[in-house]
Amino acid sequence: MNENEDINKGIDEENESIETNANAESNPEEDEQQSDVYKWYAVRIIAGHENKVKTYLDAQIRDEGLEQKIKNVLIPLEKVFEVKSGKKKVKFKNFLPGYILIEADLDDKIRNFISMAPSIINMVGSKSVSGKRLEPMPLQAQEVKRIKSILNEENQEEKIDFRLNVGDPVKVTSGPFNNFNGNVLEINTEKMKVKVMVSIFGRKTPIELEFTQIEKEK
Repeated sequence: MNENEDINKGIDEENESIETNANAESNPEEDEQQSDVYKWYAVRIIAGHENKVKTYLDAQIRDEGLEQKIKNVLIPLEKVFEVKSGKKKVKFKNFLPGYILIEADLDDKIRNFISMAPSIINMVGSKSVSGKRLEPMPLQAQEVKRIKSILNEENQEEKIDFRLNVGDPVKVTSGPFNNFNGNVLEINTEKMKVKVMVSIFGRKTPIELEFTQIEKEK
């Protein structure tokens, strides 16, 4: 065998090796199909037990080695700002009270595992009709997208958890009308402003204030 034949043989062997390795690597389409087995499910629970249920499920998933079947157990929280004593304070609020969200590759074993957990009422869609049990229904794509957009703080607009209604008595806590008292006329949650009717020199006058400039009278 001459030198050129040796070179060509080496190239052929190298190409064959590359092709074999490429075939051994995961196929993107197969990876996508693998990810498709996981679906999001809404699970109804006793309201107020969200943290308790999540803690229990997370521990049991680890103990029973179910990480490959259940990817996520989430309490649907959103970041909001609470106005208290004239100041904005960050807090996290459950926007779906009485529910947790679970991402899982659901089968009979996993469904029973979830359904038998303390404080869980049922998985959405898993009612019995005429003695026939219905399968839990995964969330639709648009529902998952909406929930993820709420969970993603970077894409969230600033939200205020402002517990006021028109007519409520309030006290001004800062600004030129500090310590004035009045009643709410209008609430603009988008601009985070409120109109309050106060008495100035004995005359009823509406003034516009920031949410952070008032507090509800007790």
